[in-house]
Amino acid sequence: MRNIHAGKSIRRAAVGILALAAFLVPAPLATASGTDRDDRSPVIRLPGATGAEGIAAGDGDTFFAGDLLNGNIFRGDIEKGTAKLFITAPEGRAAVGMKVDRDNDLLFVAGGATGQAYVYDLETRKTVKVYDLAPAGASFINDVALTDDGAWFTNSRAGELYRIPVSRGGKPGDARTLELDAPAGTVDEGFNLNGIAAADDGDRLIVAHFARGALYTVDPDDGSNKLIKVTDSSGTPVAVTNVDGILVRDDTLWAVQNFSNQVSRIELNGSLGKGEVQEVITSKDFDVPTTAALFGDTLALVNAKFATPAATSFEVVLVAACSGG
Repeated sequence: MRNIHAGKSIRRAAVGILALAAFLVPAPLATASGTDRDDRSPVIRLPGATGAEGIAAGDGDTFFAGDLLNGNIFRGDIEKGTAKLFITAPEGRAAVGMKVDRDNDLLFVAGGATGQAYVYDLETRKTVKVYDLAPAGASFINDVALTDDGAWFTNSRAGELYRIPVSRGGKPGDARTLELDAPAGTVDEGFNLNGIAAADDGDRLIVAHFARGALYTVDPDDGSNKLIKVTDSSGTPVAVTNVDGILVRDDTLWAVQNFSNQVSRIELNGSLGKGEVQEVITSKDFDVPTTAALFGDTLALVNAKFATPAATSFEVVLVAACSGG
């Protein structure tokens, strides 16, 4: 996947597998809520983007979003409601999930079907390092989470995670693979592991499983993992249908549910073994949102438009992180 056609192949693969998997999990039981936060424009266009999938919070009101098809990176401002091209990626790259290491001014980007991950210097806009995490075409490096000492990546076609350590001086080191035990590590047909987030001060990870509509806690030391039992307010178990990117802050987890065009706000218990859906966030501007970045009480989500293959414009949508925000 290192030629000019790589981006189109990546999007076709993602759209096809995601569309199939979307029908494998029953619809969620929670009820949608209102969305508008304030008088800011809720939609920020990514000018010239040919696809979209990942978004990450930078310093202040700054966000970064990626072009799924060609790997380009946009930088925007949620208060100003603007965005522009920031990094023109070399040919053959893709941009899926991403996170900003603010301490070291680094941007970590998952490379989808290329099997790669990229690290960019946000001051120079140059590539720091390219990692070949898994075989191109037989893998899908989907999302990334940061801990105090490195970055973790998911692969939607394998039951494994990849860790890239970062030294105290901000230098990325050699990647290593963490094989996951069952159940999270069991590979099903279609898309498997998707979003990932650090929890419990980085002592545990949480991964989203797209096809199962499930969340798992993972021990980053040995790959052992357990299902997070998600319920509605009545205690009835629910699937986190079409779960894509996830965010965790303290005991709150936001699960972006792409083809469901919604975000579930889930309160986790202290052991991370259970979660209760507190609210389902929707917006008339959602068009298959995939990942989210958190700015105080505002969520910024990127529309991937997987259900609209002929889409010619892509944007970021702002919504309240909770109904009281």
